[in-house]
Amino acid sequence: MTTTATPTQTTTGIAQRLAEAARPFLAGDLPVRLQVWDGSVAGPEDAPLVVLRSPDALRRLLWHPGELGAAQAYVTGELDVPAQDGWDLDSALTHAFAVGAERGLSGPRLSPRALVDALRAAAGLGVLGRPPAPPASQAQIKGRLHTLGRDRSAISHHYDLSNEFYSLILEPQMAYSCGYHATPDTTLEEAQRAKLDLVCTKLGLEPGMRMLDVGCGWGSLSLHAAEHFGAQVTGVTIAAEQKKFIDARIAERGLQDRVEIRLQDYREVPERDHFDAVGSLEMGEHVGQANYPTYVSVLQRSVRPGGRVLVQQMSRQGRNGGKHPGGGPFIESFIAPDMHMRPVGETVAMIEAGGLEVRDVHGLREHYVLTVHGWLERFEANLPRLTELVGEEVVRVWRLYLVGGAMAFRDGRMGVDQILAVRPGAAHTLPPVRAW
Repeated sequence: MTTTATPTQTTTGIAQRLAEAARPFLAGDLPVRLQVWDGSVAGPEDAPLVVLRSPDALRRLLWHPGELGAAQAYVTGELDVPAQDGWDLDSALTHAFAVGAERGLSGPRLSPRALVDALRAAAGLGVLGRPPAPPASQAQIKGRLHTLGRDRSAISHHYDLSNEFYSLILEPQMAYSCGYHATPDTTLEEAQRAKLDLVCTKLGLEPGMRMLDVGCGWGSLSLHAAEHFGAQVTGVTIAAEQKKFIDARIAERGLQDRVEIRLQDYREVPERDHFDAVGSLEMGEHVGQANYPTYVSVLQRSVRPGGRVLVQQMSRQGRNGGKHPGGGPFIESFIAPDMHMRPVGETVAMIEAGGLEVRDVHGLREHYVLTVHGWLERFEANLPRLTELVGEEVVRVWRLYLVGGAMAFRDGRMGVDQILAVRPGAAHTLPPVRAW
């Protein structure tokens, strides 16, 4: 990567011309210190530094104003936010969000004159023209929304990077969902073990009980339920790399008689009234709004009357998840195509409409901040090997993903909840007083 040159304040360089052109869009002066490819600098000295290494960064922002264009430029390295003077990517993004909120920058309305002036400035800088090609790391998913084939492609884009890649970020149990942190000092491994214990306890698992794990990931819940609670577990995933990983662990631990993993879409689970308990950890976000009733019907019909269902799921603030129910242009384009989140109350209503009785909702938003920080710490510690595995562009995607995700949960734009329900039709064993 090109190293950052020592910034030199100028009044006639490209940076100053950009600062003037951007004023109508920013409702004021630059909130950051901007360094441009010609070495010129503009903006306050006590603000985070943003480096534009190429005119392509501006071209992306012109064609995709806002989050998507900035994310494209960042992951390609055309835009950088180097750590210096106490600023890092987290604090720089936090600063930018705060200034945007203060100035009401959800989408400033520009006069025709301001738009003409902006286009003239862009032409003068030589940044007009065709948009650069999308980054190689950006998802290119085709087909009708949430068909079996498209869902497999969307999941493969994110989860099939390689098992080694995820093993360097996650803890040994390979739990890729929010942990349960007793204190801020709880280790990532301890928090994930506590989460798995909590889920199995809420499901009331006992030796010999049959459990279905919908969207089983790398098998953390399936293996934990079998090893530590004696359950007979069936897990389903549509990620081939995950199934290979779990099957190897099943063999290593001698659990072939207690755990079966299927490469199977949740809609293809055939059992009815069969399982004593059903768990699904952070998979419901991927099924889509239109298919969520189908997802709930699979959970409901798979469990026996009186059995328990636990869904751990992320939520998005704002009615129906806001303008970007998938989490925003960056997440939807680079991380989880077709994902859909909504406020937790709407999810509870859909679960109840699907024939389950919701008994508990347990908010874990603050826990996710700690979980993601644990992942980010492992990510940075293993950066050289991660870069060897997937290349610098994907590494930059993941740094932005982890830093931005922690911020979203910290600031309350996103949440995560465990929703515990029972299927009516028979007596349940849920205790009237919950120890958890």
